[in-house]
Amino acid sequence: MFSRKNRRPKSPELHAAWESLDSGDVPGALRALRAVAETAPLAEVAQVTARAAATAGFDDLRDAGEALAAHPERAQNLYDFGYACVERGVPVLAIPALREAVRLVPDSAAALRELVSAYEREGRHREAVTALSAREETLADWPDRYLLAYNALMSGDLDLARRQHERLPDPAADPDDRIWLPARDRQRAMLERAASAAGATPLDHRDLRGWQYVMGGSLLGTLSPYGFDEGMHGRYAFLQESYDLCLRALLRLKLVLEATGVRPEAVALLPDRDSRIMGLAAAEVLELPVRPFEGAEPGTLVVAHDLNGLAEDERGREILAALRERAPGQVLHEHASCWTDPPVVAADSVGLLHQHLTPAWAEQMRLDENGEVGTAPADDRPEAEIAAEITAADPTPDEGDGSAPADPDERPAQLASAVADTWLRGPRGGVADTGPVSSSRFL
Repeated sequence: MFSRKNRRPKSPELHAAWESLDSGDVPGALRALRAVAETAPLAEVAQVTARAAATAGFDDLRDAGEALAAHPERAQNLYDFGYACVERGVPVLAIPALREAVRLVPDSAAALRELVSAYEREGRHREAVTALSAREETLADWPDRYLLAYNALMSGDLDLARRQHERLPDPAADPDDRIWLPARDRQRAMLERAASAAGATPLDHRDLRGWQYVMGGSLLGTLSPYGFDEGMHGRYAFLQESYDLCLRALLRLKLVLEATGVRPEAVALLPDRDSRIMGLAAAEVLELPVRPFEGAEPGTLVVAHDLNGLAEDERGREILAALRERAPGQVLHEHASCWTDPPVVAADSVGLLHQHLTPAWAEQMRLDENGEVGTAPADDRPEAEIAAEITAADPTPDEGDGSAPADPDERPAQLASAVADTWLRGPRGGVADTGPVSSSRFL
């Protein structure tokens, strides 16, 4: 017998997702669902999601989707579906269901918190603020008022964030709230960094460098000159790196160290080839000796090309764990940081932000003399020779496409000087959020 759950949805906007599932393309179905999650009927979204979950082997999401498709009027079904969507990494599908659950049961703290969690994972912090503010006077301090302050901060509303943060009692005073101590300390550190940066940078919805510092304590060296007004706001999408850009980023690191008065004693070289190349180049630019990385060494400059690359083996993961806790005077510089898949450790200095990057010495696509696309082979010279290629490059800024505002050396230098007293403090926790400065992203 052909069951109801296998029938094609009536809504035309869901047909593309259904057809993707007909061909076994679950990622394609989810992309199609994402595009219509806010407009298509909840029951039919749940029906398609359940089929996708069954194909992927997610029994919890399949069961929740089938239950919601059968009875979309039940608040428990709405909550269960939203919860399962958040747990399975598709919070965009959770939001309409959880919003309806909150409407039906406005006193449900669980539904509100799950809705806020879904908003946060989608970077929709202003909507989380709206949902929480509707109950501001009845919020529990931990976690609800904390979440209001956090989402206000991540949406760029520093005044509201400070007011709500100041109303929070000490979580150490109540054994049930002690688990929120790290979150309280992290939020307090962000607000302190914001206060120190405010006079030197606008902290508006275009200020990528300022907000990278507020969120994770990272001083961002260079901004992408491409697609600024098309949603990138200083982040790179797909970048084939050049030796020129490598040198420019290292000179910005030098500028930051000079502006903050921080003087490392040596460059500690990480074991991977990409990081060793950048570390050797940094040592030449900064006129510092080099030595192998040996953990939490005070006074060293640790240079990583891409911290995510360290997470690929056990030794790298041990290094990341050691870098999370700061040694006195140690500076961690990450040359190229992926903003769509942030590393678990936030570097103190970052050369650039990208979604996908090909190192300058890796195999790269090139146009030949006939205009045909080909590949240039990887540069397999010794690390020291490639580092010398970097230090001999031309650091003149790329003019880009004309969309980005000018970014002279004075901008990062002014910010670095202003925040010198709050830089290099506390653990290097990762930053899994784009914050108030949104960006286009590409799948």
